[in-house]
Amino acid sequence: MAPDVTDRMSDSSSGREIDRLIQLLAKLPGLGPRSARRAALDLIKKRDSLLVPLADALNKTAAQVKICSVCGNIDTIDPCGICADGRRDGGSICVVEEVGDLWALERASVFRGRYHVLGGILSALDGVGPDDLNIESLMSRVAKGGVKEVVLAMNATVDGQATAHYLADRLSGTGVQTSRLAHGVPVGGELDYLDDGTLAAAFKSRRPT
Repeated sequence: MAPDVTDRMSDSSSGREIDRLIQLLAKLPGLGPRSARRAALDLIKKRDSLLVPLADALNKTAAQVKICSVCGNIDTIDPCGICADGRRDGGSICVVEEVGDLWALERASVFRGRYHVLGGILSALDGVGPDDLNIESLMSRVAKGGVKEVVLAMNATVDGQATAHYLADRLSGTGVQTSRLAHGVPVGGELDYLDDGTLAAAFKSRRPT
C-alpha cells in the first residue's frame, strides 16, 4: 500500500528547515509523521507565542541540564534539588526505573524521601544486565549507612518485577528494609501514566518484600 500523502516529507512541499523540524518531532514518543506535521504547522502558526519561546527553552535546557551524580535525576544543578533538600528523609530511598517515574511520584506528593533512578530495567531480551543500570551506585549509597528503607517502585511489568526481585536479593544482606508498591498499580501499568490517586493508594499500601 502506498504511503498516505500526509506521511510524505519532501523539501518541495515544506522546505528543508520545516521538513527537518517535522522529522525531529516525529521522533518524540506518541508522535508519528502525521502528528508531527500537524504539530509543526501549529508551531509555525504560533511563531511568536509558541515556536520562538519553545526554541529558547530548548536551547537553555540543552545548555543547563545535568544528570544528578547522586540519584540520576535530571535537573539544572548537581546534586539535584531533591538530593540537596535537607527537609527530605535521607533514611528512605525510592528506586524507580526512569526519571519520568520519579516525576510522577513527586507530582502525586506521596513520598518525602530521596530517590534513585536505575536508568532502565533488567531485560534478557534487550541485553540489559545489572552492569547496564545504576545498581552499584545504589548499593554504595546504602553501604554508606543511614538508609533504613528502600522502596522498590518498579513498573508492574514482567521485567519490572524481575528487576525488583533482583534488587531485593542484592539488598537482603544489608539489613535495610525493602518494600514494593502494592494495590493500585495494574499489571502492565507504568507509573508515569497513572493518576495521582492511584499512585497515592499504591504507595500507602506498599508491603515488605
